[in-house]
Amino acid sequence: MEKVLVNSDKYYGEYVAIKSAEDNTIVGAGDTPAEALEEARKKGIQNPFLLYVPDKDVVHIYYVD
Repeated sequence: MEKVLVNSDKYYGEYVAIKSAEDNTIVGAGDTPAEALEEARKKGIQNPFLLYVPDKDVVHIYYVD
């Protein structure tokens, strides 16, 4: 089964923090992982799921078991 975690052109080339692998609500974003994590933690999310959104037309596949 495939799941799109980030479905927005807004985050190309950025790191994105989402609540969890099950809940893809975006809680932080930035040019570095630290920026995305800091924004998420300011919103009260202590252990977000962090990923990199590749540039347009590049596909990354993530697997969470």
